[in-house]
Amino acid sequence: MLGTPSINLSDEIEKQLPAELVGLTKFAGELAQRRGQNLYLVGGVVRDLLLRRLNFDLDLVVEGDAVSLTKEIAKMMPAKVVIHARFGTAKLQKEPWTIDLATARSETYAKPGALPTVKPGTIQDDLFRRDFTINAMAVELNPSRYGQLLDLYGGRNDLRQKLLRVLHQKSFVDDATRIWRGLRYEQRLEFQLEPATLKLLRRDIDYLDTISGDRLRHELELVLKEAYPEKVLWRVGELSVLAKLHPALQSNGWLAQKFAQARQFSSPDLPSIGLYLGLLCYSLSTEENEQLISRLRFPKPLAQTLRDTLHLKANLALLANAEIAPSNIYSRLHGYSSVAIVANLIATDSPAVRQNLELFLNKLRYIRAALNGEDIKRLGVTEGPRIREILSLLLQARLDGKVTSRKDEEELVRGWLGGVKSEASRRGL
Repeated sequence: MLGTPSINLSDEIEKQLPAELVGLTKFAGELAQRRGQNLYLVGGVVRDLLLRRLNFDLDLVVEGDAVSLTKEIAKMMPAKVVIHARFGTAKLQKEPWTIDLATARSETYAKPGALPTVKPGTIQDDLFRRDFTINAMAVELNPSRYGQLLDLYGGRNDLRQKLLRVLHQKSFVDDATRIWRGLRYEQRLEFQLEPATLKLLRRDIDYLDTISGDRLRHELELVLKEAYPEKVLWRVGELSVLAKLHPALQSNGWLAQKFAQARQFSSPDLPSIGLYLGLLCYSLSTEENEQLISRLRFPKPLAQTLRDTLHLKANLALLANAEIAPSNIYSRLHGYSSVAIVANLIATDSPAVRQNLELFLNKLRYIRAALNGEDIKRLGVTEGPRIREILSLLLQARLDGKVTSRKDEEELVRGWLGGVKSEASRRGL
């Protein structure tokens, strides 16, 4: 294990965290010390304090009972408490922040890819189970040593050199999701995997096959929440990590361009995970798409978005006519998820298709007939399938601009009914 010169981050805590969170860390540290326990700020927030990056997601680790400490903190600083006694963890929630507290623990892995077996341990044990040295630092919160950095594995030095380094040779074997996390951190922080870690990644890439679909999907979703997910996807593609999700997935210049357009389209919000996924899977065949859905165990709404995206893609030629009637545009797009339509709008190269998709999204999908079923009955139509037929015709007329008011619709229905009666009279019925 590596040591580092003593450094105190109390000034950085004061500068970078909101006053309320600073007060909470001090109060919690005092409380832990009175209980004869040691409390630490750990993980990503310590890394970001050193990098001077804002991060208000606080993780605390106590060498003692995290659940009872959390309950005691909440008595003095009212907040919602969520307890996970089985795991020795708890959560304090008070808008707009959340603080996670955990009992310091060690981990062992029964086999590659298995979830770890945990038991109470020391802060040294807790830091050693972390993924990379830059995430394996802690800050002491007890008043006697408040702000003191605990850096056992050279994380601060790796931060200075912009390197990502695993803590031991079996890191990726124990948990191959660290491969995805490492590449995500690498691109977000503009760091590099240090040579030995990159060599281990290449050696252990097949251990991704030991990870469940749910856990892989979670890692992919975290990538898609990054500011520029295409950077991570390019890197995982370059290292053949993306192919472990499905061999047909590609990360290229086209995808980077479309992700940028998705952000522009969604601004000021970020694109949804479904939109990013629709674009990522746009080049897949229906069969490949189903294989990916099954492998990553996508929930039904996301799975339907992916199916809608590819089904609509296969039928875009029907929307390539710039003169197509609005009612025909509506009939071809009604029923598809809006995310799938946006994905095709971004992906298509056809100006006419884009124009028609935009017309549907911006206007047509919001149009409704003024009359309802009860109104139709009052105009003389007996209850039955004819009512639904008339409502459908009214909507078409609205979409195509043939009627623009409730009065127009009533006159149109009366005209239809009069025409039906005239035809019946002509036939002698």
